[in-house]
Amino acid sequence: MPDEVEAWREGGRWVRCAAGQVFVRSGPGDGPIVLLLHGYPSSSYDFRRIVDQLGGRAWVALDFLGFGFSDKPRPHRYSLFEQADIVEEVVAGSVAGPVVVLAHDMGTSVATELLARDIEGALSFSMERVVLGNGSVILEKATLRPIQKILRGPLGPVAARLANRVLFTREFSALFSAQHPLSRGEAAAQWALLSYERGQRITHLLTAYLDERVAHADRWHGAVRDWGKPLGLLWATGDPVATTAVLDGLRELRPGAAVIELPGLGHYPQIEDPDTYAAGARRLLGIEGGLGT
Repeated sequence: MPDEVEAWREGGRWVRCAAGQVFVRSGPGDGPIVLLLHGYPSSSYDFRRIVDQLGGRAWVALDFLGFGFSDKPRPHRYSLFEQADIVEEVVAGSVAGPVVVLAHDMGTSVATELLARDIEGALSFSMERVVLGNGSVILEKATLRPIQKILRGPLGPVAARLANRVLFTREFSALFSAQHPLSRGEAAAQWALLSYERGQRITHLLTAYLDERVAHADRWHGAVRDWGKPLGLLWATGDPVATTAVLDGLRELRPGAAVIELPGLGHYPQIEDPDTYAAGARRLLGIEGGLGT
């Protein structure tokens, strides 16, 4: 395992939730606490260069069930609703006081479920502000990669069994911009996290969240539209999957949303250009020069 990945693991802890143990990292600071929600197929490690740039705010990040260093039960029906339950459990055991949320990729859908629960008065913690970034929240406007389509279909189990580092690196590198290509070290780190406890063998199970995005679109799109607190959009415009068409759709749902575009960056702006990404996150989270709803 690469040294930087091992260091990330050594700095964390595991929290027992109803569905299994999940890996959690956190850091001290002022409040409200920043809750970081990662995407598919990666982990909280994506934010490693962001957490020290949050303007002295306390923060907490977790690996969703099935991802990174968290448990990978199988067989198991992985669900965004369950991931949202896990977030509530982690926050209950780790956080005192309100939170603000910074979400990426699949994490954006977990965040929209938290929005829906907050609207219903069912959320167990106080959430003051949410920033969504580069996730296919409006799935019909996204451009899925061929491997994502295969994993969703009947050949998904076969594709998962055939997964290896070479194939993963080829697919993952396609998500990065030409100006900031995937490095060899980053590829090795991401593969180590994906393949931890043979996690590459369950990628077809983890992609069930894509179908949930369709089935529960009305609930989650409505939550983006109707949540009554500040919601911002932090978007890398060179993303080949969660394209600017998705961003345009979110702007239609939420015309008053504060938006910061990150030109020329791909699907993982927090890895490609962490300084620029962190500056945008701080502004939208209200840490410095905060914007409105």
